[in-house]
Amino acid sequence: MDIIATYGGTLVLIAAIVGFLMAWGIGANDVANAMGTSVGSRALTIKQAIIIAMIFEFAGAYLAGGEVTKTIRKGIIDAGMFTQTPELLVYAMIAALLAAGLWLLVASYLGWPVSTTHSIIGAIIGTAVVAIGPEAVSWGKVGGIVGSWIITPLISGIIAYFIFQTAQKLIFDTDNPLQNAKRYVPFYMAFAGFVLALVTIKKGLKHIGLDIPAVEGYMLAVGIAIAVGIAGAVAISRLKIDPNADKESQFTNVEKVFAILMIVTACCMAFAHGSNDVANAIGPLAAVVSIVQSGGEIAAKAQLVWWILPLGGFGIVLGLAIFGHRVIKTIGKGITHLTPSRGFAAELAAASTVVIASGTGLPISTTQTLVGAVLGVGMARGIAALNMGVIQNIVISWVVTLPVGAFLAILFFYVIQFAFSG
Repeated sequence: MDIIATYGGTLVLIAAIVGFLMAWGIGANDVANAMGTSVGSRALTIKQAIIIAMIFEFAGAYLAGGEVTKTIRKGIIDAGMFTQTPELLVYAMIAALLAAGLWLLVASYLGWPVSTTHSIIGAIIGTAVVAIGPEAVSWGKVGGIVGSWIITPLISGIIAYFIFQTAQKLIFDTDNPLQNAKRYVPFYMAFAGFVLALVTIKKGLKHIGLDIPAVEGYMLAVGIAIAVGIAGAVAISRLKIDPNADKESQFTNVEKVFAILMIVTACCMAFAHGSNDVANAIGPLAAVVSIVQSGGEIAAKAQLVWWILPLGGFGIVLGLAIFGHRVIKTIGKGITHLTPSRGFAAELAAASTVVIASGTGLPISTTQTLVGAVLGVGMARGIAALNMGVIQNIVISWVVTLPVGAFLAILFFYVIQFAFSG
């Protein structure tokens, strides 16, 4: 208690700095989830993608990041075990943020799309083990996270594969692709409207106090889907068709339609990502501020101080602006060749997987979900369409994220403990 009373202000300042570093890493790495496919398919330039993502990521983080956040991300450790030594929990959260933030910095520089959620979880596990002991960790949840390395990319990959295949059979492999696009694309738009409405309801609106019940949420999503489908049908019906145009020209026009759809899905995913994953940076920071302000009391939830949410939002935006292009290139161009229709299939599959995970409680990494979706689209064209060297590096980076985060966090924990406790 004496340490918190004596060094409280210093600890909060350090936590704010490393929290900003973690948010910076989230922006640099995770934003590829929303914008990588748009850039890879040339629906957007990197500069346009970064500007759009900055707007929607910040809006999601600031407007829907939440008035209240859980102090320990995903309930991965038992904070109650720190009741007698709250300063150890403060050290643990600062060390975890620093470790995860530095790992994301390295991964982003190398262009590796790793999971920011898994980075902070690995770091928190490491600090909890050395601060209290293995019993402080909910190992069952850790097992679920490891399982998600396989399950979530598999689900999103299968969904992306089928979305891409239906588009091929119903539109691209027909004698009149543009005419069939007019017929079937409104249904894809309606499906996209349904999925993105659910993503926003489940991952965004609940953070601003609009916790819409499940039945009403699905009804609202269906209503939005119907409206989007009708609006899409009207808009597409106005497209000018040259009856003498060759197939190549028709393909180009169809891809332009999918490019517009993909930009919309990317914006929604960026908003949902900002609202959800900013907690990876501000959750541990909010825990430190709460403990210091209460003089050492550990609460299950912490009311956010006014400056924490903008700090997380600005950190995400800055990381995205400076380093975001590296991971965007890996997702958009490194795994497989993407066109707007393929990118749309991947984005929609990733969003669908997020909805499935939200409804079933499946632990999920948005990064791994999107990578799996891009792999699914590539597999639909055959194994030769995939860059296996890039995929191998991505998988290795996923596997090492938890242990690297844990190792660095343990190291920093001991350094911080020595600095303040002697």
